[in-house]
Amino acid sequence: MTTLAIMGAGPGVGAAVARRFGREGFAVALLSRSGAGDLAGELTAEGITARGFAADVRDRTRLASALADAAAALGPIEVLQYSPIPAREFLRPLLETTHDDLAAAVEFSLHGPVAAVQQVLPGMRDLGRGTVVLVNGGSAARPNPAVAGTSVAFAAESAYARMLHEVVGPDGVYVGQLIVPRAIREDDPVTNGPAIAEHVWSLHRSREGFRHFHTPLPDA
Repeated sequence: MTTLAIMGAGPGVGAAVARRFGREGFAVALLSRSGAGDLAGELTAEGITARGFAADVRDRTRLASALADAAAALGPIEVLQYSPIPAREFLRPLLETTHDDLAAAVEFSLHGPVAAVQQVLPGMRDLGRGTVVLVNGGSAARPNPAVAGTSVAFAAESAYARMLHEVVGPDGVYVGQLIVPRAIREDDPVTNGPAIAEHVWSLHRSREGFRHFHTPLPDA
């Protein structure tokens, strides 16, 4: 059994992705600041092997340790999804965004995934296969001055991930970015958690291209 690790696991997209991969026989490691114990319990009751692990993506040491613990407890990490929800201070208009806000956003959206990838990549190379999917909002593709922090930080995350896509592809590791431009709504069959989870699963299976849009990016 190999493991799906979800960074920023919660009751919406994270839970849906956990269920989609769990149905395919993956163990699921749920990483969040709270430890995601309730969600792990729900998945276990549904017959999915799942455990929660406490980790803050801005604490690189704890993040790496939690991923190591997950692999030891559940099996090698074959799939990593990086999808924590940005903090409110990353979503301020440009002229209200401070230097500290930008530094924190970059720590969240760039340093976090770098730390996670560096932890799981050796195991993926040992397996001879692996998938890393980064889930971002529309500002990753089109900077938006209304949400300056994510616009700057997602640009850095995108550049890192695109380079990673090219560098580790020959090792059998696929890196892709899924951009979800519209709000995630559980009452919308196009943008609800299960629909996004199916898209993540299709990226893992097809392993084609780097940047994908869940829905078209609205006109500027």
